[in-house]
Amino acid sequence: MSVSRWTGREAGLLRQALRMSVRTYAAHLGVGIRTVSKWEKFGTATCPWPDTQAILDTALTRADAAARVRFEQLLAPSPLGRRPSGTPSPTNPDHETWTEDLERIVVCLDRQDFAFAATLLERRLGRAQPSDLDDRGLYLYGRSLVLSGDLRRLQGTFQDLMTAKRLYLDAHDVFTELGIPRRAAQVELSLAVVTEMAGRLTAAATRYQQPADDERLVPADRARAMLWIGTALSKDGRNEFAIHIMRQAVKWFEELDEPEDWATAQQKLALAHRGAGDLTRALTYIDAARSNGRFETPLQRVQIETAHAHILLTDPVTRSGGHAVLDRASDIATRYGLKHQLRSINTVRTSEEYT
Repeated sequence: MSVSRWTGREAGLLRQALRMSVRTYAAHLGVGIRTVSKWEKFGTATCPWPDTQAILDTALTRADAAARVRFEQLLAPSPLGRRPSGTPSPTNPDHETWTEDLERIVVCLDRQDFAFAATLLERRLGRAQPSDLDDRGLYLYGRSLVLSGDLRRLQGTFQDLMTAKRLYLDAHDVFTELGIPRRAAQVELSLAVVTEMAGRLTAAATRYQQPADDERLVPADRARAMLWIGTALSKDGRNEFAIHIMRQAVKWFEELDEPEDWATAQQKLALAHRGAGDLTRALTYIDAARSNGRFETPLQRVQIETAHAHILLTDPVTRSGGHAVLDRASDIATRYGLKHQLRSINTVRTSEEYT
C-alpha cells in the first residue's frame, strides 16, 4: 500500500506499526526527535515537508509485511457509532489478536504456506458474526475475506477461483458499508485478476480499465491495473497493443520509484515481445527483469522461471536450456501447491510439443 499525502497522523502511525521509539524512528528516517514529536502532537493539523514525504514513502515501502499490515490496521476507521452499545470496542483484546492473526496470514501467503493461513482464516471467519461487530471488527472481517480470497486465488483451481470471487464480493459489500472507497476499489481490482485467471481475457482487460482510471486508487495500484490490461491483451494474442499499454505502466512505475513492479513489467513485456515474434527484445526484457527484480517468494520464482523458459523454448538453439528451466519451475510449483502456475507450465509444455 502507499499514502497519497502524509500528515502527522500517518507519520505517527507508521512509527507505531514499525514498533520503534520516537528516538529510534527519528534516526531511522534521518529527522529530528522534535519533528517526530510534532507529528504526533498535531496529527492531521501538520504535514511533513515534500522531501520528508518521500522519506516516509520509502520507509513504508521497505517495511516488512507484518509492519505494513499493522499500519493498515491503524489507519482503519474508528467506530462510527452504528453498532449497538456493548459490542467490542476498537481496543478489545480480540481485535488485537485478530490483527496479529492477519499479520501472520500475510506472511504465510508470501511464503505460500497455505495450510497454516487457511487454519487461521477458518478460525476467524468461522467465529465472526458480521451483524454483531462494531466498525473496527467489521473492517477486520472484510480484510479476512480479502485474504481468504487471495488464498484461494493463489491456489488457482477453477473451484478456487469461483470461491475467491464470492469472497471478494462479500468483502466489497463490507468496505462499501464502512465507506472505505479505496478498499472497495482494491477488491474490484482483485475481481479483475480472477476474471483473467479464469480465461476471460477480453472481459478482464475491460475490467482492468476501470481501476486504471479510478481516482479511488493510489497511483501504484492504477499502474498495476494498466500493466494487467496489457497482460490480458497479450494472452489474448493482441501483443502489439499490449506492448504499447505495458510501456505506459513501466513509465508510471519509474516515476513512482516502484522497482519491484518495474521488474514485473519487464517480465510481462518480455512475454508480449515473444508473442509478437521478437525474441531478441524478449530476451532483453527478461534479462532486465531477472537482473533487477527480487524474486524471493516461491510464486515469484515460478513466474519468472516460467516466463524465461517460455522464451528459451521458442528458439531451437536454446530449447534444451528452456526445458531445464521449466522443470525447475515445475518442481517449485509442485512443492508449494501452486496449481494455477502448474497449469501454466503444462500449457507451455503442450504448446512447445506442437511447434
